[in-house]
Amino acid sequence: MRNHWIVDLNFEEDDNRTTCTASLSGFSAPGVRGIGIARRNPDDSPDSTIGEELAAARACSNLAHELVDKAAGGIENRTHQQAHLIF
Repeated sequence: MRNHWIVDLNFEEDDNRTTCTASLSGFSAPGVRGIGIARRNPDDSPDSTIGEELAAARACSNLAHELVDKAAGGIENRTHQQAHLIF
């Protein structure tokens, strides 16, 4: 069996903050998403690239944790025992 999921990153920015939402699309992709936020230090000059990179990294990390939690829930529903997944 082969499957293919695509990670979609969507950004919202204002003067001091970049927010990224990471979601999955594709056949049988689980309905989870990750959120990441990067805040600019008021003493720093604006640089949207840095904000997007940091917010995206945080959103992908959050998405990964959400996927592990979803997998743990699936294991627990099948085994009726607490899952002990290491991430």
